[in-house]
Amino acid sequence: MNAIDVFQEWLNDYLNFEHTPKKEIFWLDTIDYLCKRFDNPQDYAPCVHVAGSKGKGSVSRLISCILDEAGYKVGLYTSPHITDFRERICTPTGFFSEEIYEKTVKELMPNIDSIIPENLPAERPLTWFELVTLYAFLCFRNAEVDWSVFEVGLGGRLDATNVIRPKLCCITPIELEHTEFLGDTLEKIAAEKAGIIKNCTPVIISPQQSESVKIVLREKAITRHAPYYFVDDFITGSFYHFNENNKRMTVHFESELFNRPIETQMQLLGKMQAQNAAMAAVAIKKLLPNLDEGIIERGIAKAKLPGRFEILENVKGYTEIPAVILDGAHTLNSIRLTIDTLNKLFGEKKVSLLFACAADKDVKDISMLFRYRFEHVYVTRPGERKESNLAGEIEAFTNADVKFTADADYKMMIKKAFEESAANGNILLVTGSFYLVSEVKEFLHG
Repeated sequence: MNAIDVFQEWLNDYLNFEHTPKKEIFWLDTIDYLCKRFDNPQDYAPCVHVAGSKGKGSVSRLISCILDEAGYKVGLYTSPHITDFRERICTPTGFFSEEIYEKTVKELMPNIDSIIPENLPAERPLTWFELVTLYAFLCFRNAEVDWSVFEVGLGGRLDATNVIRPKLCCITPIELEHTEFLGDTLEKIAAEKAGIIKNCTPVIISPQQSESVKIVLREKAITRHAPYYFVDDFITGSFYHFNENNKRMTVHFESELFNRPIETQMQLLGKMQAQNAAMAAVAIKKLLPNLDEGIIERGIAKAKLPGRFEILENVKGYTEIPAVILDGAHTLNSIRLTIDTLNKLFGEKKVSLLFACAADKDVKDISMLFRYRFEHVYVTRPGERKESNLAGEIEAFTNADVKFTADADYKMMIKKAFEESAANGNILLVTGSFYLVSEVKEFLHG
């Protein structure tokens, strides 16, 4: 086994919230203890911190790609991964060398194994995400990066990434999500996300669906004496349009921050990605005011992410499927935007849907979005690694008057969706969960 495989196997002994959600496992004193034990690697390089419900992974990628285009060596920490663990801890355009990952494994594991449990804060056990976050800090130090960009895992205030001291924070749109852990209102969730705002540190805030959310974020920034900037106050003359021929999207936006309008083609697609690009551009200009607009455009253009309206064509074994679209959207608004992008790019072409979601998602309202649009609907579980509720999905789709086929055997349903879409010549949309996207990728890779 290589170093990453050894590390992942070792990690399996620790509680993984992504697979087994559990209350009362969030605190900062443990990760702080770990960082001090390794001489505070989180402080090695200047960094950016990104929180939010929707788009934080894309904004993190866009910012890191712009910094990369500017000639900096950049480390990027995001979650979850789709097919390769290294997707979480990488450069903006690929992976670090194997030597970096291996060196970090050898540095981290023996030190952690030597910890006396009674010496841990409150004698609490270490968690999977804390150790992965620590691993990212150490990888970036070992790689001698110039900048780091960190995406929050869950919430913000008590997320393990919140021990960093960023030069700038970003907060993307906030939706109802993880209500059992973050609160049952948008305002409570906003307060958790706002926990990343640091004293006197600028914070960039994307357009929000509620004025009350903006108030929560603004008040937190004021109490921290943090300069705050709402993206929609800066961006003017904004538009985007899809280029059907090359499956790209042209974005255009203007701002007093820029010396000229920003216009470029994006590989990331959809209205939300246009907003994410504008946010990244505003953030970069606040961070590096003299950075040339051409660098920003080229950075935005090269940003891409697996599982974000990722279009696969000429899929081996299923070439009769015009396109397979993989999108890990899992909130009501994000799936609505996915369908909007689908319709703008493919018009009224026939589409089948393969759907699965985690147990805590708003499947009752999400299922209503699928009425009348899809030729065939396949409903299943998002794999073995995420808690799901197929009975709840079936009830929701039935009440939404959506005709569908459901089965808990997700491998069988993936195969069925591909075979029948090929036989019917339908486009296939896979959405509802990054874990489902991951299972589909594994299926396609054999």
